[in-house]
Amino acid sequence: MTATSDADDLANRRVTSRELVERALARIADPAGEGARAFTKVYAELARDEADHCDRLRRAGIVRSPVDGLPVSVKDLFDVAGDVTRAGSKVLGDAAPAPLDAGAVARLRAAGAVIVGRTNMVEFAFGVVGANPHYGTPKNPFDRAAGRIPGGSSSGAAVAVADEMCAMALGTDTRGSVRVPAALCGVTGFKPTARRVPRDGAFPLSYTLDSVGPLADSVTTCAVFDAVLAGEASSALTALSCRGLRLLLPRSGVLDDLDPAVAAAFDAALATLIDAGALVIEVPMPVFDRQGDYFRAGGFAGAEAYSIHRPRLDRIDEYDPRVGKRIVLGKDLSGADYAELGRLRSASIREFETAAAPFDAILMPTVPCTAPTIAEATVSDEAYFRWNARILRNVGLINFLDGCAASLPCHAGGTAPVGLSVCGVGMSDRHTLAVAAGIEAALRVAAESAGNG
Repeated sequence: MTATSDADDLANRRVTSRELVERALARIADPAGEGARAFTKVYAELARDEADHCDRLRRAGIVRSPVDGLPVSVKDLFDVAGDVTRAGSKVLGDAAPAPLDAGAVARLRAAGAVIVGRTNMVEFAFGVVGANPHYGTPKNPFDRAAGRIPGGSSSGAAVAVADEMCAMALGTDTRGSVRVPAALCGVTGFKPTARRVPRDGAFPLSYTLDSVGPLADSVTTCAVFDAVLAGEASSALTALSCRGLRLLLPRSGVLDDLDPAVAAAFDAALATLIDAGALVIEVPMPVFDRQGDYFRAGGFAGAEAYSIHRPRLDRIDEYDPRVGKRIVLGKDLSGADYAELGRLRSASIREFETAAAPFDAILMPTVPCTAPTIAEATVSDEAYFRWNARILRNVGLINFLDGCAASLPCHAGGTAPVGLSVCGVGMSDRHTLAVAAGIEAALRVAAESAGNG
């Protein structure tokens, strides 16, 4: 079952919202599954009540949006009215309940989506390995016996989608926190241009770089939810044929030092797109090779996270030590450095937009490696920070350059998940999604042909 077929079944009265919600809740509660680690809280009774309301409205001929009645989850850093927002931490456990839904949550509710629960995350969204010492680390759906990392910081979100615990999981992406877990868990994630989706009521990591986006089973599903989240009147998206698309392959560090499995999957995807008629053109991208400048001393996220957490630094010993260490480092960026970083960003965005202008999208591997085991990535601080840096390498560029990007699976069935990123400049979101949908279709056709062969 997919979110698209579920929505079609709802529309044609083959299934009810209550049935979809019960199926999602059963998947979450399955003792053999990852629900207990993927979710920090489940709204079972409220979700049932809301599903019943959706069904009553539908019987009366009232359908609020294309996502009306679909079960969704929200990352633990979003405010849900009447509930405490913990952001994956124990420190906020004694905070007052949120008086209002976060802006993105309110838009989902208004569209009729049914919130089944809150998903686990890296504490305060500060990391992409996906580990959480307070609530546990959900296991990647691939090679579950080995216990591989899910990626973060929206770790529970990706696992929830992969294990069909929801039709869409709402996440946040500051330096890859939607796209990384999507890539490593074999699902699809979309990081919109930051200003398109409201961020009020979402516990911040970086005021400058945070963005709010969906994880789902396909580009099409992400596009439908993106329209709801962005408050757009129409969610219609027509996939662009690959024939004639001009796709930029950035000659830069993002293509270097790839795991063999990632390189093989990425190269195969490019070959498929070329066979489908796309023009894949390699172009030098020096703007992609200045990460040392963009993220020096933690960059915007480091300085802004330090500012956000400074009032509670007397409780830093209650944080995940690996998160606490990174937050404290943010004090070392001076005001002058911060101002200079802003000027660098403005100039780099202009350079990025100029380079991308002749093309429909930019392609790169989302993550240069496949998922290591949880034991391997957390055995020591040295191992943790080494893996964190490797996983971060490609994704943060699009946040710094104020762009948008979809990550979609491009690996062969039965192999470790690999994500293909389809990237665009700021406010090109719907075009970038249309390109990604066309690429997704071409990869699907190629996979089916290989399977039939």
